[in-house]
Parts: sequence; structure tokens; C-alpha cells
Amino acid sequence: MPGQVHKHQRIARVLADEIRAGVHSDGSRLPGEHALRERFGVSRTTLRQALRVLGDEGLIATHAGIGSFVTFDGTPLDTRRGWTQALAERGVDLTTEIHRFETIADPALAAELGVASDAFVALDRVRRLPDGQGVSLERSRIPAVGELAELPRRGLREGSLNTALVAAGRVTASGEGLVSVRAIDAAEAAVLHRSTGEPFLHLAKVHRAADGSVVEQVTSLLDPARFQLRIRTHETSHQGAPR
Repeated sequence: MPGQVHKHQRIARVLADEIRAGVHSDGSRLPGEHALRERFGVSRTTLRQALRVLGDEGLIATHAGIGSFVTFDGTPLDTRRGWTQALAERGVDLTTEIHRFETIADPALAAELGVASDAFVALDRVRRLPDGQGVSLERSRIPAVGELAELPRRGLREGSLNTALVAAGRVTASGEGLVSVRAIDAAEAAVLHRSTGEPFLHLAKVHRAADGSVVEQVTSLLDPARFQLRIRTHETSHQGAPR
């Protein structure tokens, strides 16, 4: 129903109000998952959706189990909120260029991901240093379902793909990926203003919603001199500074 507020959104609103009111002090841990599930009487999936909303709003940071995150010059990038915003907030002087933003048909990718439709929104972006040298090339593919099918025509929300996905109700709950190193080809080198054959980190990742459906498939070429992939094995959930 239009305007319906889902259970996880109500929980997120309560916790957000508490954080802003200072109930949970800056930098402290929120109560654990079990305590929060008992308090609100909800499933783990519903609670994690609520925490994801708080994370997307920049009110908490969460790291569960064995995970990984990307850093730029040693600074962690919060992929849930989008690298553009994360880099800007860190004062990193990079520009982002959109090289492709359209709806495409990709039967091979649809078969690989196990989705019914072969229609995807294709968004290719390059991030550059002030001297014009590219340090990353990211190719995002989003199933063109519902209002997302109109994304190329409407444009990104606040310049952020992640914000547009969340606004469309497509919230990432899990992800799986593969990291390798490969030489960039001539076409990639031309876009990045680099030399053909330079080794780049190749990160291929699939983001999924709580119901297992595909939110986004993204492949990134990252300059290993600037980007690193780090592994985190402890579990925390804490409030960050208000943004």
C-alpha cells in the first residue's frame, strides 16, 4: 500500500530518535541483536533491515562476522553509503565521471545471477585524481525492475547510486565477491588515462537484499597503489557521529 511504513522502518525510526536524543552516547555500542530482537519482538532479518537503514543514514556503523572493506590511501570507504559520499566526507580530491548510464539487455548476466529478466541499468563510472589520472573504473549493473527502470532518465539521487537504490526500497543485506589482480586492456587504459597492461585490483561483487534477490552486481578496477582490501573478523555495532 502507498505510504505503508514497514516494521523495520518503524524500528529504525525509534532507534534513530534515541540516537539523536543522546540515549546511546556517541561511539558506544547499541544493544546486541538478541536484546534488540527481544525488545521489538521481530526476526533477525527484520532487525538487520532496520540496522541497515540506520547505517544508510550514517547513524551507526556495523561490521558482522568475517567481512571485508575497501580503503583509499588507508581510509575505510563505507560502501553502504557509496564511495562518492565517503570520499567527499574524507576530503579526498577525486572527481567522478559517468561514462555509461543506460538500460541494456544482458542475457548472460541474467543467467549468471539467476534473475528472470535480462534488463539491467548499466552505470559505468571513473574516479580521477586532479591530474586526470584514473584510479578506479566501476561498472554497476542493477536489475531494471519497478522505478529503477527509469533511473537513467531520472538520474541519480544526490549523485549517489546507493541513495537511489535505498529510495527504491532496494537495501543490501549481504554480499559476496571475488578479488583478483589483472592487467587492464587497451579500452580500459584509454578511459583511465593509464598504460595498457598495468596491474589493477579486480573486485567483482554481488549485493543481495534480505530476501536473496539481486540488488546490484558491480565489477571494479582499482589502482592498487591507492586502494586496498582489508579483512575484519570481529563483530561490532556502534553509533557513529551524527552527520
